[in-house]
Amino acid sequence: MGKTEMEPAALTFADLTTGCAVAIEIVAKDGEEEAVGQALEALIAPSMAEPGMKLFLPCRSPTDPKSFFIFELYQDETGRAAHEATTHFAAFVETTLPRIAARRLVPYMPFITSGA
Repeated sequence: MGKTEMEPAALTFADLTTGCAVAIEIVAKDGEEEAVGQALEALIAPSMAEPGMKLFLPCRSPTDPKSFFIFELYQDETGRAAHEATTHFAAFVETTLPRIAARRLVPYMPFITSGA
């Protein structure tokens, strides 16, 4: 059975410690924080439906509503490239980038391979 909104797939330790991770920090422009938050929320379902996506987790700072953090975990670099080629990602970039004051993207690779 595949991932659905009704029955999310359970991630194992092995799922979380393999692949390609990306951490993204976003700061919305003044007055744009709700629009950025809504755009990120709209990106969850189509991103999680991608075969190469393990986890798409947008978070918002409880102390600064303009600050967002997105954690993305892909099967591999191919999954990441596929995500960046989707129409929903392109639409997000086109409509949301002008609302963002600052952004920082840092790729990571899991390095712990056993659940000690």
